[in-house]
Amino acid sequence: MCGTCGCGSLEVLIGGKRPPRLQSRGPVSFRTPKPHSHADDVEHHHAQSFEQSTDNASQLSALQALDSVQSRVIRVERDLFAKNDAIAANNRGFFAAHNMLVLNLVSSPGSGKTTLLVRTLNALKAKQGMAVIEGDQQTDNDAERIRTTGVPAIQINTGKGCHLDASMVGYAVEQLALIEGTLLFIENVGNLVCPAAFDLGEAAKVVILSVTEGEDKPLKYPDMFRAARLMLLNKCDLLPYLNFNVAEAIANAQRVNPEIEIIQLSAQSGDGMDAWLAWIENAQRTSVLA
Repeated sequence: MCGTCGCGSLEVLIGGKRPPRLQSRGPVSFRTPKPHSHADDVEHHHAQSFEQSTDNASQLSALQALDSVQSRVIRVERDLFAKNDAIAANNRGFFAAHNMLVLNLVSSPGSGKTTLLVRTLNALKAKQGMAVIEGDQQTDNDAERIRTTGVPAIQINTGKGCHLDASMVGYAVEQLALIEGTLLFIENVGNLVCPAAFDLGEAAKVVILSVTEGEDKPLKYPDMFRAARLMLLNKCDLLPYLNFNVAEAIANAQRVNPEIEIIQLSAQSGDGMDAWLAWIENAQRTSVLA
C-alpha cells in the first residue's frame, strides 16, 4: 500500500493491461489484504482494554504493542520511498541519456490539466516529438482526448491508488517506445497530496492552480507547491466573474516556495499560452531543469 496515504495499488492497469513486474515491487508489496490497517486493530483493541481495565501492566503492554506497529509503519514508508527513489533515478538516467525533457503536471481534479495539454500539444507537435503518460484512477477518457491531437499517449489506471509512482512510469515509458529528444508530459492523478512525495524521474513538477479554486490552496497543500518549479494559474478568462484575488494567490505560493515561477494563462482561450510554451522551450534549450 501507499506509505503516504494507505491507498491500494493492486488494480493498476497500464495501457489496459496489468504490468507483471509491478506485482512484486513498489507500493504493491506492502499492501495488506485486510480492509483496514493493523494499526487500527491495535488501536481499537487496546482502546477497549483501557476502558475495561486500569491495570498499569496492561496499559504498558498496549502502549508497547502500539509503538511496535508505529515503528513498523515508519520502516515500511522508508523502504517504500527508498525503492521508489531508486527507480526514479533509473528513469532520470534514461531520460538524460536520450535528451528528453519530462514534466510532471500535478493539480486538483478539474483544474484544466488535460485542456492545457491538448492546447500545448497542438501548438508544438509540428516541430517537436512528444508523448503523454496519463494517470487516473479509472477510464481512459483523457488518453483518448490526447490521442486526437496525433500525439501518442498511454493510460495508467491506478484503481484505488491516488498517485503515480516511478515504477508505473518506467513501465509506461517502455510501452511507448520513445524516440530521442521526446518531450514527455506526465499528467498525474488529480490530487495535491501524495503526488508531491513521489519522484517519477521528471525534470520538474508543474502545479496547475485554477482561479475557480481558492487563493489559499498553496497554504493548504504546501508540500506540492514547495516541490513544484512552476505554477500555472489557469482559467484566468473567468476572473471577471469570480471573487478570486490573483495577488494573494501568488503571494501564498511564493510564501511556501520563494523560488517558484508563476505564469497566468487560460488554456481555454489561449491567453498566456505563449509564456508557457516559451518556458518549455527554454527548459529544453538550456537544460536548466535537467
